[in-house]
Parts: sequence; C-alpha cells; structure tokens
Amino acid sequence: MGERRTIGQYLRAHARDQGDAEALVFEGESISYALLDRRASQVANGLRAMAMPTGSRVAYLGKNSAAYFEIWMGAIRAGMVMTPVNWRLAPPEIAYILADCRPALLVVDPELAARLDPAPSCPVLLTEAASDGDLYADWRDSQSEADPHHDGGYEDVALQLYTSGTTGNPNGAMLTNRSLLGLRDNVSQDALPGWFVWSSRDVALVAMPIFHISGSGWGLWALQHGAKAVVVREFDPHRVLDLLVEHRITKLMIVPTALRIMCDHPRAAQTDFSFLETICYGGSMIPLDLLQQAITIFGCGFAQMYGMTETAGTIAGLAPEDHDVRGNDRMASIGRALPGVDIRILDADGHVLPAGEVGEVAIRSPSNMAGYFGRPDSTAQTIDADGWLRTGDAARMDADGYVYLADRIKDMIITGGENVYPAEVEKAIISHPLVADVAVIGVPDSKWGEAVKAIVVPTQGAEPQPSEIIAWARKRIAAYKAPKSVDFQSDLPRNPSGKVLRRVLRDQYR
Repeated sequence: MGERRTIGQYLRAHARDQGDAEALVFEGESISYALLDRRASQVANGLRAMAMPTGSRVAYLGKNSAAYFEIWMGAIRAGMVMTPVNWRLAPPEIAYILADCRPALLVVDPELAARLDPAPSCPVLLTEAASDGDLYADWRDSQSEADPHHDGGYEDVALQLYTSGTTGNPNGAMLTNRSLLGLRDNVSQDALPGWFVWSSRDVALVAMPIFHISGSGWGLWALQHGAKAVVVREFDPHRVLDLLVEHRITKLMIVPTALRIMCDHPRAAQTDFSFLETICYGGSMIPLDLLQQAITIFGCGFAQMYGMTETAGTIAGLAPEDHDVRGNDRMASIGRALPGVDIRILDADGHVLPAGEVGEVAIRSPSNMAGYFGRPDSTAQTIDADGWLRTGDAARMDADGYVYLADRIKDMIITGGENVYPAEVEKAIISHPLVADVAVIGVPDSKWGEAVKAIVVPTQGAEPQPSEIIAWARKRIAAYKAPKSVDFQSDLPRNPSGKVLRRVLRDQYR
C-alpha cells in the first residue's frame, strides 16, 4: 500500500530529497522542486494575507503555464482550492463560473482579461505584463518564502473543475487529495498496470488544457512522483514534436484527433522517438488506421484511458498489450477497471446486469469526487449512499471485465421498440471515405416513434448521397440501427470542450 500523503506533502518531500531536480519546464524556464516549493509558500502567504476563509477558491483564467501549477501548489498550502476556468468560454459563461465559485483571487492571461464582463469583485493579477494591471510574479515575489503549513487534510478539496455543461450550466466537481491521489495510495505499486506506473525518471508532456482533468491531472501525476513536467501553452504539432525530442519525453497524453495531426506532420516520419515509452489517449477510441500509422512513427506502447471529471480522470484503461496493429475486438472497449476501482453495469432500477447486457456505468472508486460545489441535490442524484457514481454512460461488460461503451444514456434513441446508441451508428458512418464528421440523433417519427437521422459533414469537395451513406451503414450495423435519413452540414455544434451538442441538433429537428 502506498503512503497517504497529501499533494502538499509530496511537494515538500521532493523539495527535500531532490530539490535540484527539474519539476516544471515552460517556454525556456526551468523550475526545480526546491524553487517550486518556495514559490508555493510565497503564493500561500500572499493568499493568507488576504484573510479569506479556509476553503476559498483561487481562480485561474489562462492557457497552460508553469505559473498555474505554482498557484495550485500555493493554494493547497494556504488551505484553498484551485479552480481553473476554461479560457475558450464566452464572457457570460466565464461570469457564471466566477459567480458560482466566488474566488478570493483571480489570475488571468492579459489577452483574456477582456472576457471578464462583468469585472469580478475579487483581486485580479495578470500572468504577464500589460499596460494596465498588477503582475502575478511581482505579487508572488513580494511574499515570504516561509512555509505556512496550512494545508488541508487527505479528504479536503484541492481542485474544483467545472463540467462541460452539455445540458445546462456547468457544475463544479470538487476533487479532494483522495480523489487525485487515492488510486495509487490504496494499492501497491506492483499491483498497478505497467502503463499506469510513474517514477522520478519520467518526463511528461502536459499538452492537454489545464482546465480539463487530462491537463491538471497529468501534470499532477508527474509532480506526485518527482518527475519532470514539460508544459505546453496550447497544442501545436510543430512545437510538440520539438519538445518530445528536446526533453526526451517518456509519457504523453493526447486525444486521437491531435495524435493524427502529429502523425501527419511531415517531420514525424523522419524523427527518432525511441525514448518515448507510452502514449495515453482518451476521449474517443483510436481508429485502426491511426494506430497503425502511430505505431510505425512512434514505436511505443499505446494505452486508452477512460474516466471523467467526477472521477478525477482515469479509472479504467486498455493496456498496450490489448492493442493489436491488425485490430482486435478488445480495441473496441475502454479496457478494464484499475486496481481499487469497482465498475458495475446497472439497469434503470439500479440492478446489476449480467455480462453482455447494456446499461448505465456506475463507478465506486477512491478517486470519485466529493460532490458538486453548492449542489447537494445534483450530488445526491450522481453518487448514492454507498458511494456508487452514476456516469450517464451506457455500456456493456464482457465476462473478462472489459467495458464496451455504447453512448450517453440521455442520447439513446428508441426506434420501433429497439434501443439505438448514436455512437455505434456514428462509428459505422465515420469510416466512409467521404465523411469528415458525423452526429446521429433521434427525430420524431409517426411510424417508429423515433427515427435515426445522421447529420454528416462531408470531406472537402465531396458530395456524397444520402443513399450511399445509409447503404454503407447497413453493411456494418443492423438495419434498424442504420439512419433512415441523412442531412449534410458544413460543421457540427460543439461545446467549448469539443463535445458534439446533440441536444442542439435535436432542437433543430423538433
């Protein structure tokens, strides 16, 4: 069993034991663990001087940076909670989150300050110098370096991430030290799958946005283990390829769409990536052609990670050994639960379903959130008294524990008494060579109750016919699942996190 240290205790230990080792690298600046520890204390003392209550939120509206991790570590040391805000949001959405979390301090990139409408009531610091405004670094460096030792406990909230809000206003998921660290603290290192194991020799690239758990969590895993985290302001394939080689990155977390952009970069095929050990991906399954291309270029192990904001990220995974360059059935799954995680597939009444039947995924894990900030009713609807978190994902589980996602429960289509999951239909259609993107919804139908409709974005210059899309799908899935109609659009509505807003599409046809 691992030692149950808090995030703050991990940082202190690394500063003591390997203070000269690099903790963060960002745009030419290298920050050692000793320096990160001192800066965390400075931030903490500055926050405590504001005389705000323990548990107050500290908001960050900016792109990825080393400063974000300094502020987060300092907020923890002050007994406060880091709350990054999605910088892609519109001003009213940003205003909603700031009004909801009521931060004691907001740190913002200067180019994003114009989105603060109305202006927040808390003090505001700028990450970089601008014509107007106080600079975060000046404020930090004016504080004492003495450690205030005002950390919270293992069950106290350390990070608050806002959910995507596909059906309404986002909720603030409260993640404790247990949520963020518990999967490794509750099992021995030997029990963890190899792709999930970290050490101080690892070098991780933090390329996913820090307002997602894939960004903040990935960076934290590096800091937890005394590893080196190379932070990228935002994803750029040319810059990422440079950093992979320059820092000999061993671990990379990326979404498949970004991986394809990297693979298609003209420099990728001519670069030696033998130092890279594991590419972890999430958000969607990896297409076989992309896996084949990526293995040829990078030659490392690939692991799919499944999780959500409310589970502090990854709670299940498909290991490298389950990936086959020729393809296999298990590559259609998200893998199996990590040690210490329980997964059940439940029916509408909460009964456990047998292997092979589709129901809702429920998770009981040390990494589950403490709840939604200020939303006890929503929390109770999501996590029951026994600690089972209802994900809203529909899936089946096979006899070996591999979980195969179907779709979101709320997006399920009932046509002629049969359940159809849009993701399954989309997977069949997206393989068509003239289809660039697709979303599937149910539309009212006098005969079937609901009929399956596909909204297709053609590849550039292509003009596919609805009949050929329908015929293509019918060859790959059951006829009742195939679309009854196909419409074409130039793009699909998405939220700031990139998820297709099927709700918006349904509204267009209702």
